[in-house]
Amino acid sequence: MQHCLWSVCPPSILCPDDMPASKQTLAVLHRFLGRFVDIAPQEMRATLLGFTWFFCLLGGYYLLRPLRDAMGLAGGEEELQWLFTATFLAMLTLVPLFGMLVARFPPRRFVPIAYRFFTASILCFCVLIAADVQGMWVARVFFVWISVFNLFVISIFWSVLADCFSNAQGRRLFGFIAAGGTAGTFVGPALAATLVTALGPVALTLVAALMLEIALQCFYRLMPRSAALPCANAHDDANSTPAPKDDHATRAIGGNVFAGLGLIVRSPYLLGLCGYLLLHTAASTFLYFEQGRIVASSFADTASRTRFFALVDLGVSSFTLFLQLCITGRFIRHFGLAKALLVLPLASALAFMAVALSPTIWVLAAAQALRRAFDYAIARPAREVLFTVVAREAKYKAKNAIETVVYRGGDALSGWISAGLGMVGVGFAGLALLAVPLAGLWAALSVWLARRQEQQLHARNATSTHASRTSTDAAFPS
Repeated sequence: MQHCLWSVCPPSILCPDDMPASKQTLAVLHRFLGRFVDIAPQEMRATLLGFTWFFCLLGGYYLLRPLRDAMGLAGGEEELQWLFTATFLAMLTLVPLFGMLVARFPPRRFVPIAYRFFTASILCFCVLIAADVQGMWVARVFFVWISVFNLFVISIFWSVLADCFSNAQGRRLFGFIAAGGTAGTFVGPALAATLVTALGPVALTLVAALMLEIALQCFYRLMPRSAALPCANAHDDANSTPAPKDDHATRAIGGNVFAGLGLIVRSPYLLGLCGYLLLHTAASTFLYFEQGRIVASSFADTASRTRFFALVDLGVSSFTLFLQLCITGRFIRHFGLAKALLVLPLASALAFMAVALSPTIWVLAAAQALRRAFDYAIARPAREVLFTVVAREAKYKAKNAIETVVYRGGDALSGWISAGLGMVGVGFAGLALLAVPLAGLWAALSVWLARRQEQQLHARNATSTHASRTSTDAAFPS
């Protein structure tokens, strides 16, 4: 039997007999990528589509991110906690609407609806900026909208991949696919730093809208109308069993609109993922607020602040891309998920200590760059592998709720905690002291999640093996 990566990309699509040039190109790419990534030839086309999809998503977002960060400081850094709270409330509004789409429509329909909504939103901001409507409220709404847009489109992307890749394939290939996004974070800030000076913010919004549309076209080619779950690959671990075949692209997931939160409450594993993400958002928010304070005092105008944020993003992207292409896949496969998840608590604790000891603009830039690079390159792909062992409804509904409502709820709560501590005289140095025990709790949770993931994987594989044997016995009775 011929093995394949994805039934959504059957052999006729992956290696069409009437397109020898395509086969030859994929073979050349496979020989090249095989030096860095543990990838089988039949996995090439689908993996490259995922790579390109993520490149367009993060490239478009990072085009707009420096503008968002600069506009977010328009009302002063003391306003940031209000913006984070507004983002959380926007998430509370959109998650039930997304749950309704997931319940009623198959991925082939609800993904384009969500993406086209955000494309239309980008174009609306383009019109406002072109008409020179750049007041304080436009800046605030733009900050909130970009924060919502980023989480939603990326959450949908990883939900589709977790739905299509097996656990073992995710360990090998998610790092490389994440490198597509990192390449986008490299190109996005470079374009932002160039275009914002030459053509202004309007050009940023137009290019971002175009990249989001290209990302959607990658999805269409990745999940055609007739699609099924992936079959097991010969390259995978022996304990990775194939999922039952089903028409995933055209069958609605069903369930309740609010099922995502219910699934989380009933699952210790999903609650553990919430805890991991809340600790992550707390560390990120405290550092982001300190970054806002230092940047606001170091640069006087929006243009110079935008340029600084773009240069930091370029540094993060460069280091992250190196890690993802050369380190991530082999690191997760050889050292396991626990050590990959532990990277972020350790990097966060070190970043807090460095900024507390020397709160200067360049120490801040280095600490943020290293922490974010380890997050994007190692911790994020490992976290996405954790979702490959949950039920399909949880992959779309619970995952989306965790990465939007829980994530932004953590942002909002952390923002108010930071503001409250500042009012009673606790500065960033005090927060750094709190970061050490929290990093220990975060590390313990990382180990627990990795162990539970292994347990759920073995339980699911045992169930699949038993069902397969039962089916065989029924077909060939003794």
